Amino acid sequence: MEFKDYYKIIGVARNATQDEIKRAYRKLARKFHPDVSKEADAEVRFKEVGEAYEVLKDPEKRAAYDQLGADWKAGQEFHPPPNWDAGFEFHGGNTEEMDAAAFSDFFESLFGHGFRTTAGRQSKQQYEARGEDHHAKVMIDIVDTYAGAKKTITLRAPEIESNGHMVLKERNLNVQIPKGIKQGQRIRLSGLGAKGFGTGKPGDLYLEIEFTSHPLYRVQHSDIYLDLPVTPWEAALGAKIKVPTPDGPVELTLPANTSSGSKLRLKGKGIPGKPPGDIYVSTKIVLPDGGTKKAKDIYTKMKADLAFNPRKHLGV
Repeated sequence: MEFKDYYKIIGVARNATQDEIKRAYRKLARKFHPDVSKEADAEVRFKEVGEAYEVLKDPEKRAAYDQLGADWKAGQEFHPPPNWDAGFEFHGGNTEEMDAAAFSDFFESLFGHGFRTTAGRQSKQQYEARGEDHHAKVMIDIVDTYAGAKKTITLRAPEIESNGHMVLKERNLNVQIPKGIKQGQRIRLSGLGAKGFGTGKPGDLYLEIEFTSHPLYRVQHSDIYLDLPVTPWEAALGAKIKVPTPDGPVELTLPANTSSGSKLRLKGKGIPGKPPGDIYVSTKIVLPDGGTKKAKDIYTKMKADLAFNPRKHLGV
């Protein structure tokens, strides 16, 4: 998938004001409108310009797009980083319905899967009392859900200054992470959304939880998966071994003749809840280095004494 430089497509600088973006778009839209343009690629260019404007006209989409950085060049191979939009604060409680066929794969990869926008906001007349709700995705460590935690979370939101330039404003929040919260669940912070109109109450802020990538654990719903290295003698003879978990190490009984890839369950040791999840341990047999003389002698003796052929069932 190719990266699209929306600023280059519209023909404005990255620090352009919203009015400059609007003027540039209108000029190009007139130039490439398929009904009037004589350009051979008018329809393609018109669609491309429209897509760029869909992003840059919306301060929230534009701010999120900008965080991808200015180092990407148009046409470069691109894949969105995981949770690339985490930490951005967005208005509105609903996602805008968009025709996927009208946009490129690049656009869809960034904004086509539940990305909230400022479009479709209720007007002051329609929503004259309570303020709008705000939403943000936030990242926490998996250990935070085991006992709960207090976290300081920084959120960023775009703001248009009086000179028309967009800037990012930050605010820090002290948030209590509930014990047992799962990915995709939300924390509601009452009154921390947009201000109300007149004497109306402010809206709420909803924080959608995602876990940061962990070198050991993979999470699915309430369950956690872990690859566990074991020695050949532990696998062959059985053993009691310590297994790391987000709540601290626990002892696991490894049965004799455990094969590599066997799955063992630590019941109730997953994400806390009613009921709690489990931890699934997948064994991975790791051989000692055979580079030393002692190791070579042992492997040679095993070869002679065990006469083991793991490919026997393949008929070779």
